[in-house]
Amino acid sequence: MRDTASKKSKKLNRSPVTTVFFAIFLLLVGAFMALPVLYAFVSAFKPMEEFYLFPPRFFVKNPTADNFVLMAQLMSNMWVPFERYLFNTVIMSLSSTIVYMMIASLAAYPLAKHSFPGKKMIKSLILTALMFTTAVTGVSQYVIMAWLKMINTPLSLFLPSLSGTMGVFLCMQNLSVIPEEMLESGRIDGAGEYGIWWKLVLPNIKPVLATMCIFQFQAVWNQTGGLLIYNEALKPLAMALSQITSSGLSRAGAGAAAALLLLIPPVFVFVVAQSKVLETMVNSGIKG
Repeated sequence: MRDTASKKSKKLNRSPVTTVFFAIFLLLVGAFMALPVLYAFVSAFKPMEEFYLFPPRFFVKNPTADNFVLMAQLMSNMWVPFERYLFNTVIMSLSSTIVYMMIASLAAYPLAKHSFPGKKMIKSLILTALMFTTAVTGVSQYVIMAWLKMINTPLSLFLPSLSGTMGVFLCMQNLSVIPEEMLESGRIDGAGEYGIWWKLVLPNIKPVLATMCIFQFQAVWNQTGGLLIYNEALKPLAMALSQITSSGLSRAGAGAAAALLLLIPPVFVFVVAQSKVLETMVNSGIKG
């Protein structure tokens, strides 16, 4: 009751000027963060003569859909149909995101709620791995994939996408606030550890699962495969679009259209998952 009264008093003590100031500040920050998305949308409808104007023009004066027509023509002339590239990327993105959320939450559960030999060392390795980017681990991943004879197979993209430790770290931090009494009640009712993870742990870490969904889907959707995929029928959509738009300035419009096409699914996933994060944080708090 005291906490509720103190929150109400803080709201009542806030002046209208302060409220308006914070609203304007947040509006400006939101507009600044939306500029890259808006610019990608505008560029997709720019005619060729407006791409290289100086000074650069943010808004398009004569919008056109010719960029999408050119992109479709270029895709139709490729050896593999467009639907194949899209299928590869969709299947890889969805499967990798779902499997990664399961693996990260399963790994974090014993690290956060159980004691066993080597626990501190594993936690240290997880924190250390956060400092290494894909550019640093690219060579070692290629060597491992070559040793396992997985080059030019879907596994060369799928397995490395599951190696990030950010999801495990986020789950461990989120699991630390789950009361031990809740897990113990599950054990008393006869649930095993996998049953506790499925019925008690996962429902209470929905915000962090939604966060992992955003980051993992975005990372996998935008991966090109690099030197790991040579078979044209196995290449993801991002690599196919980069190939058709990297042949000179005459394809800048098609490149902008392709960038917008690649941007739409991650933005959609972000909007859906972000709303889930807010809904879960408001409506499903843990009550001790």
